[in-house]
Amino acid sequence: MSALSSCAARRQPRQLIENRVSFAGPNAELSIYDTYMPARQVALSSDQVLYCGMLTGRKVMHGATDQPRIFMPGESFILAPDQQVRIDFPDARPDAPTTCMTIDIDPRRVSDVCERLNLDLPRERELDPWHYVPRALHVPHGSETQALIERIMHLFTDRHPDRDALIDLAVSELIVRMLRTQSRELLLLESQLRAPRHGLDAALQWLRNNPTAEVDGQRLAEEACMSKARLYRQFKREVGCTPCEYQQQLRMQRACQLLTASSASVTEICFELGYRSLSHFAHRFKAFTGLAPGQYRRRQLSVAS
Repeated sequence: MSALSSCAARRQPRQLIENRVSFAGPNAELSIYDTYMPARQVALSSDQVLYCGMLTGRKVMHGATDQPRIFMPGESFILAPDQQVRIDFPDARPDAPTTCMTIDIDPRRVSDVCERLNLDLPRERELDPWHYVPRALHVPHGSETQALIERIMHLFTDRHPDRDALIDLAVSELIVRMLRTQSRELLLLESQLRAPRHGLDAALQWLRNNPTAEVDGQRLAEEACMSKARLYRQFKREVGCTPCEYQQQLRMQRACQLLTASSASVTEICFELGYRSLSHFAHRFKAFTGLAPGQYRRRQLSVAS
């Protein structure tokens, strides 16, 4: 039985919108919310760092980003302490509730993990040290993050004699993954807002300025003023992928913007972004978003309306 199923067996709904059941742990609390009917502008905030993961259904969040944002299973968002957002549940039904989980994490626990990382796994001297910035953060799940969230849910609802120690270790891992994601987002954002401060900035700038050019590793290393081996090692560690993979992400992000904000056809967008095959573009886009380009456009239009 999955962690979600075992939790569901222990819930007796008392309300139709965000029916909540909670489980306490060391320096953290797990809550599971079920919503059984459509609702709009439901408030959410916490005085803790709030890690929120979608389990079933979808919701639309207002206030975490400039534009409303859809969240689906396989995605999480993290709210800073006291950050206010409002949520729509457009698809919730009694027989198919929208379900999400939250983990309230003590900010002091996050600070402790930052200190440990700076001692045991310091970043390169030209980069900022490990630190938490209190702001909203979107976290797409890889298979490892998804497995971790499922394990945490199981641990919170289990009666294992070492439950608290295991929860503490698992939440620490979740914090490390959160910090890694945030450091990547801050690195990418700041590299867009300033002149290159170090070699990695220079490589990122070149990729942004040349999104359809073939990536030549040696040329990119020269832009970064470092060896190719060091650049690729640092790029993988800090950005989480290779330069070629990051370039593909840039193209997919641009495709999402064009599908949302322009009337250009999918074929026109495909060729504008430098793809020679519509099927190849559609395959990459679905791998990036989980939806075909046409489906993505229709979903974004439904949110806007």
